[in-house]
Amino acid sequence: MPAGTKPQGDGLAIIFSAPSGAGKTTIVRHLMDQPNLALGFSVSATTRPPRGGEKDGVDYHFLSPEEFSKKLSEGAFVEHEEVYEGLSYGTLCSEVERLWRDGRTPLFDVDVVGGQTLKSVFGDSALSIFVMPPSLGVLEDRLRGRGTENEESLEERLAKSEREMQSASAFDLRLVNDQLELALSEASDMVGDFLDQGFH
Repeated sequence: MPAGTKPQGDGLAIIFSAPSGAGKTTIVRHLMDQPNLALGFSVSATTRPPRGGEKDGVDYHFLSPEEFSKKLSEGAFVEHEEVYEGLSYGTLCSEVERLWRDGRTPLFDVDVVGGQTLKSVFGDSALSIFVMPPSLGVLEDRLRGRGTENEESLEERLAKSEREMQSASAFDLRLVNDQLELALSEASDMVGDFLDQGFH
């Protein structure tokens, strides 16, 4: 796990990680819609080209592999990961610092490895939440229901999810997404309680 650079400042951070299909992004979107929490979505950097109507600086910070490597050598990333050869993702220190300057708490929607790296960099200043399905069987049903996977990629994704579930204990809190409305409410309480404690 590559060590990251701690951004300049002393703000708080919220980290959400989950196996694919656990419903993490739905929960993160719900939290972003709550003005009382004053969260700011942390936009990741990536070397992949934009898709469809994606906008630079909104969906991702799109960097060439050369730009990404240069920033890496400058210690510009809080965390980064080469997902496949030549395809990298990362969180820029400047992104976190921008949100802190705006008086907002960065909210990270990252994979399980990225979540653990971010927690190791931020320590007690961050709350890390692992979103988990009620069971792997439910997760499989959800992924099949999407209809976006062939059998081979589905099996790969499920094997990865099973491995990722073993990392749940490395996170501060675990949120079981069984009934969505309940999970959304619990997520709001977890984040709200942490921010209240942190700002007192």
